[in-house]
Amino acid sequence: MPDNAAPPFEFDPLSADFAADPHASYTRMRDLRRPYYYAPEDTWMLTRYADVRALALDDTMLRSVEGLVSPEEQRALQIKGGMHDMPYHERYVQQNMLDIEGEKHDRQRKLVFRDFTPALVERQRPYIQSLVDRLLGPLIEAGRFDFVNDFAAHVPGHVIGHILGVPEADSPQLRRWSEHVVRYYNVGRTAVQKQQAETAVREFHAYLSDMIAQRHKRPTDDLMSRLVEHEKAGRTDADETISLAMLILMAGHGSTIDVLGSGLHSLLRFPDQHQRLRSDPGLMRSAVHEMFRFESPLPYFHRFSTTEAVVAGQSFPRGTRFGLLYGAANRDPEQFERAHQFDVGRQPVRHIAFGGGAHFCLGNHLARLDMEIIFTALNQRLRQIALVEQPIYKPGLSVRGPQALEIETQAV
Repeated sequence: MPDNAAPPFEFDPLSADFAADPHASYTRMRDLRRPYYYAPEDTWMLTRYADVRALALDDTMLRSVEGLVSPEEQRALQIKGGMHDMPYHERYVQQNMLDIEGEKHDRQRKLVFRDFTPALVERQRPYIQSLVDRLLGPLIEAGRFDFVNDFAAHVPGHVIGHILGVPEADSPQLRRWSEHVVRYYNVGRTAVQKQQAETAVREFHAYLSDMIAQRHKRPTDDLMSRLVEHEKAGRTDADETISLAMLILMAGHGSTIDVLGSGLHSLLRFPDQHQRLRSDPGLMRSAVHEMFRFESPLPYFHRFSTTEAVVAGQSFPRGTRFGLLYGAANRDPEQFERAHQFDVGRQPVRHIAFGGGAHFCLGNHLARLDMEIIFTALNQRLRQIALVEQPIYKPGLSVRGPQALEIETQAV
């Protein structure tokens, strides 16, 4: 660590204060005008939009240290991060498309890209609309409900499960497994979380293995059957089929639930913007993008430099780990006017909540369609939405969203 790396303030992403308002810490970091060294993760944090975007698009910055260090050093880093002694996790999560690079990553991404193009995603509109209407009906009739756990938690997973071919009744279990796996990506990992993540992957593997075996015998018109066809044709192997299916299901759950919760919370925090959206439904597309910008659901990812690098005017050696704080970059006042104001009509909304480069979010079109349908339905069916109590947001650095969002409603 360079001599000038001593932090000028204590950064504690596991604190209640950070969960309540991470942007206060992000602002202090950004005001340094240089990367901030976070010792617990041996990571240089980047908060300025220009820096984060540049690294996200830089093909010399990789998610994995494979090829950067010797196998022995790679194993030592794995142990240091608590990612060892997890045979299922190491096999199916640490080797999934999100954490690999090069030809293997590109090959897998091409196999599933077609199913997430805007045109094919749009075909899911009738199913999503039907699901939303069915779930909202009894909740509106009740007049009070937890928007996150009673409603939002049941939409994205059901939709991605429908695309993959998962029975709707299994979606809640898949969400629980996904949450345990994703939680272990966060900082401050514990032994209990490690065991939960490994158990979840093992059970996830057993579930998907049965499903894949069924598709080998009786293929249907779903994404899982297409993954099986790729395996039969030699374009993937058996482990890759399970890893891809697992990643698609995990990615289709948590982040969209989180941004649905924070998105509605933003509308309720800024009632003038909510009324503006009600009055002009044509703003829905920009409003959804603004929800991703204002409270990015996946606010942190890392990259390793494969060469010596100069970032924000400072030199770093090969192998340096950088933290890309998308949540901070999306509130950078040098990039966005009134960066801390929620504006449903913001144009343009050039946020980077979906990442960049080879790892740009494959499911962004589907997430945005979910949100457009949901918030349109809320505005059409509800005359009033009131917050019962201020929500508590999830702790940590890697996720951003309310744990619950209790609301009272009046139907039109």
